[in-house]
Amino acid sequence: MADALWSPGRRAGDADEFLPVLDLIEPIRQRRLTVLVRLLLLIPHFVVLFFLEIAAFFTAVFGWFAALVLGRLPEPVFRFLAGVLGYRTRVGASGMLLVDRYPPFALNPPPGYPVQIDVRPTGLNRLAVFFRLILVIPAAIVQSLVTSGWSVLAILWWLITLILGRMPRPLFQATAATLRYDMRVSAYMSLLSPAYPKRLFGEDALSVPERQGRSATRPLVMSGAAKALLVLFLVLGLVSAVTTSVTRSSSDDTDMWMRQQSGRVVHPSTGMVGR
Repeated sequence: MADALWSPGRRAGDADEFLPVLDLIEPIRQRRLTVLVRLLLLIPHFVVLFFLEIAAFFTAVFGWFAALVLGRLPEPVFRFLAGVLGYRTRVGASGMLLVDRYPPFALNPPPGYPVQIDVRPTGLNRLAVFFRLILVIPAAIVQSLVTSGWSVLAILWWLITLILGRMPRPLFQATAATLRYDMRVSAYMSLLSPAYPKRLFGEDALSVPERQGRSATRPLVMSGAAKALLVLFLVLGLVSAVTTSVTRSSSDDTDMWMRQQSGRVVHPSTGMVGR
């Protein structure tokens, strides 16, 4: 959730580098009926998100120029982009079956909603801002692969959750890690955070201080099975990308051959082929 107070800069207790946080409370059970028709229920949110994304694009372009001059995002720009990021993340969490509660139609959710994000307004390196679209490419590739890999077997995850009435813990952790990484890539690309997206595989249990966390993803300490699922997502995403590329190339070659053949004319009297 975007902070209520505009206070650029580090705060007491912050680490040297603050990564955007996904704060997600794992549901004990999910209603099978809402799981069954989840995507249908989210259609109104998809419509709202479509228009929000258009507005966010132009706001981000303005924010890019402003950040080059100011070394940070202006407060209104930061608040709006953080609100859209949170809205997108809550809709994504619902669509990926991580929560059972319906997302609110609001950029700032109620405090009790089980999906929150934490992004902090801070100064930005102007050189990194200028080359942001180039710098984000490696992280965007990883994000695309892991998200595509999850989507390849989305019908299986849906059936498992529908039958059990809940998402198994390893699958929940791997799915939450996928959503969190996607959120961090978006935050970095929209200049909401100077921290490069990382920790796809969660936090190391030995490096996390002992404390009572608010949710299942703060911190996100993943089991071996969850990490194996993430590797599976990446592999499936890579296979899907390669298959799509080969299929598209083959289709283009076939279309070109058909155009060449259609351009040939057979002369009945001579049997010769011409153009």
